[in-house]
Amino acid sequence: MKTAFTIVTLSALLSACAVAPPQQSAPPAPQAAAADASSVDGDATAQSEEKAADEKLPDVQLTSDMLFRLLKAELEYQNGDWQSSYIALLSAAQQTRDPRLARRAAEMALAAKQPAESLAAVRLWRELAPESDEANQYYLGLAVMADDLSEVETIFAEKLAAMPPGARGPMLYQIQQLLQRARDKQQGAQVVEHLAEPYKDSFEGHIVLSQAAATRADNDKAVAEAKAALALKPDSELAVLALAQVTNGDEEVGRLLSAFLAEHPKAREVRAAYARVLVNARQYEQARHEFELLLEGQPDNLGTLYALGIMSLQVNDRGAAEKHLSHFMEVLDKRPGDERDPTRVLLMLSQIAEERGDFKGAYAWLDKLDAGTPQAVFQSRLKRAQLQGKQGELAAAKKTLDSVETDDGEEKAQVAMTYGQILRDAGKFDAAYKVLDTAAKHFPGNPDVLYDYALAAERVGKVELMETTLREVIAQAPENHHAYNALGYSLAERNVRLDEARRLIDKALAMAPEDPFIMDSKGWLEYRLGNLEGAEAMLRKAYALRSDAEIAVHLGEVLWKAGKRADAQKLLREARAKDPKNDALRSTLARLNLKL
Repeated sequence: MKTAFTIVTLSALLSACAVAPPQQSAPPAPQAAAADASSVDGDATAQSEEKAADEKLPDVQLTSDMLFRLLKAELEYQNGDWQSSYIALLSAAQQTRDPRLARRAAEMALAAKQPAESLAAVRLWRELAPESDEANQYYLGLAVMADDLSEVETIFAEKLAAMPPGARGPMLYQIQQLLQRARDKQQGAQVVEHLAEPYKDSFEGHIVLSQAAATRADNDKAVAEAKAALALKPDSELAVLALAQVTNGDEEVGRLLSAFLAEHPKAREVRAAYARVLVNARQYEQARHEFELLLEGQPDNLGTLYALGIMSLQVNDRGAAEKHLSHFMEVLDKRPGDERDPTRVLLMLSQIAEERGDFKGAYAWLDKLDAGTPQAVFQSRLKRAQLQGKQGELAAAKKTLDSVETDDGEEKAQVAMTYGQILRDAGKFDAAYKVLDTAAKHFPGNPDVLYDYALAAERVGKVELMETTLREVIAQAPENHHAYNALGYSLAERNVRLDEARRLIDKALAMAPEDPFIMDSKGWLEYRLGNLEGAEAMLRKAYALRSDAEIAVHLGEVLWKAGKRADAQKLLREARAKDPKNDALRSTLARLNLKL
């Protein structure tokens, strides 16, 4: 199985090895493939390009009729009619033999994302200006997108043959990246193999041949070529990443990258790939260690800071998560040109502050969202209302939600669900049920709304409605592990149909094996079945992943029944400190006749 994280890193390295594209003097809005093709040229510059084009311009008088046609075409284009303006300019280019008009027609078609018309205009542009490197570059990109690869192969072969030996490697990488955009991936890979054949003994030749073989699903050849590249340059990050890409299994990939890092500890790209392999294997603590090593070399690297924040949350280290995510925001604030969306980071920071009882800090992070995108503002309003609800300010929470202006059905559903959750958390179960009953009628095809409606129905004693609604959620969204878990947990909590509860919870756990709340359900089910040892093990695992009050209550009861009274009381006190009004805590203390 290919390792996706490794492939991403390898792609980035290949791009870095490629020659940077020349700057165009007045670039159109090209498709990505056409833009990539512009880098497959040698040393041409926009200035020499324009000079060469100027020397080839036809000697045609600009008549008043032609001027009118051109101005009319431009006005039509500005008014959104690309097709009429495109036809007019293409016709004028054919009549006058002026390559500038063909280029302008190509720009219009490219901006309108019309590949067939773009290719037709670029063909004419290339015909009228055969010496134009820019026209050739756009032709190559568009021809690849159209799977017209026969002439493309000839052009590339000629360019490679004319290149100095030292420049062929980067050009091979660029050609491979461009041909990966062909719709027919197999044909694109075959062209790469044909082009690389004369240079198959070079390091770059082995790399691109490995990639092409992988595209054609010839894994044996892909591995052999990558190993040959690594043999030529044993310290090459590119070579080991190429081999990792075609190595089967995350475990084997991990061993390969780990061994390379033991010999080359400063190999950043390999370490980044190794960290991501560990994430993929859910080895979060080990992954965090690798990201920390990466951060030592680049303490302001936003990608590494973000990864460390996420990994710290995964291992329940809220302090480290806050440190790294706060640093992420500090660095991002100093880079106004960076287009990363900080919404998720700000929401996580707000959540961390809330969990330690710092509502002022939680609001402060949300304030930063209010200057963001409409989606960021929307998320900020929802979270702000939740915070107000947790502070008992139900009227303020409703006012905040009422201030949300949206015509989007999905967002309206989220507003209703948020209000229902706020009311439920405040113990207003009847009110929550009414809100979600209305929402379920308005959004009957929304499984998230139905899920919340089912939970609200259970809280007001409508158990049969809860079961029916959860089964409807499962029918609408068969991969919704929350629905299987909720139904299974409800059966376990009521101590009925425990065999069915096991089937449901096991299915949920198979879908999300690291979900602490499903682990909690599984542990609680084992407790109901009398398996105290299994229940304790599962609940301890869940609590280690998420120190949630309800998980603590369940684990505390299991420990109490197992005779571990001191440990049980300690956990129940922790639950009370986290959520003193928790219903499960109250009922458990009453059932055990226990005072803390």
